[in-house]
Amino acid sequence: MMEAAPLFDDIADGPDGGAAHWLKTSDGVRIRVGHWNLAHAKGTILIFPGRTEFIEKYGATAKAFQERGFASLAIDWRGQGIADRMTPNRAIGHVGEFEDYQKDVAATVAYAEEIGLPRPYFLLGHSMGGCIGLRSLMNGLDVAAAMFSAPMWGVQMAAPLRPVAWGLSAVSTPLGFDQTIAPGQFEEGYVLRSPFEENTLTSDPAVWEQLGAQLKAHPDLGLGGPSLRWLNRSLREMFELSALPSPKVPCLTFLGTEEAIVDPFRIRARMKDWPDGMLRVIDGGRHEMLMDTKSMRDVLFNETAAFFDARLAKAA
Repeated sequence: MMEAAPLFDDIADGPDGGAAHWLKTSDGVRIRVGHWNLAHAKGTILIFPGRTEFIEKYGATAKAFQERGFASLAIDWRGQGIADRMTPNRAIGHVGEFEDYQKDVAATVAYAEEIGLPRPYFLLGHSMGGCIGLRSLMNGLDVAAAMFSAPMWGVQMAAPLRPVAWGLSAVSTPLGFDQTIAPGQFEEGYVLRSPFEENTLTSDPAVWEQLGAQLKAHPDLGLGGPSLRWLNRSLREMFELSALPSPKVPCLTFLGTEEAIVDPFRIRARMKDWPDGMLRVIDGGRHEMLMDTKSMRDVLFNETAAFFDARLAKAA
């Protein structure tokens, strides 16, 4: 019997009837998965959040997709949200190996099947979730189509810093300091320590205020910068993925013209050769277009729903 987990409805702004459960992965890590089902849904969107994110951050996204006929599921990856943290210092984002996230994916898909979330499944991957999701698709994740929002297929970094990041993070494991926070990072979450005027996530001040309010209401959801090991394993994963062909899964990817975190070049290169793939560039879009102005959110929700609907019609 699955163990119920908290779902913080006071900050989620999700559809009615949401629920969350604790899951144990194949290596014994406890993660949290939440879902918002819908009677007669067209299918279920599997939401793979970005680094530092948590289920409740996608409540409004789930509500928007429910209005368009889809059920939703979201996950607290290992090391973030209120899933098991992977270091004694819970403020540092850490992972043993990047492929460990695929164990979280496997447990999540098994959960969706066990509770009977309606098929077909669709993938929505944001930022780090886009990196994890791309690997999942290459591993055969059974979805009818995928949407990526600012996927982490590369990261922006000053050219002189790139060899330093690779070198320092690589030696951190054999020398035993791989759980140390990466240089230039902070234990306090970005949303809490950065002023709206300088933020790289959203151009909507009300959304920015809400993101901070969520963490102030439930501080345990917060996460700071990544560890040196996470940095190394993520760099390796992105490099390995870049050499592999795109999967034959219909794919729509959104990239903002003001993207300042992930690497637009890597996204453009990937989408140029993706069979049945489309890149949609959003003028003025920052890193979190699913949480930007209402007009921008509506573009993403409407175009994603239309893209998924077209795949449903083609399958029928």
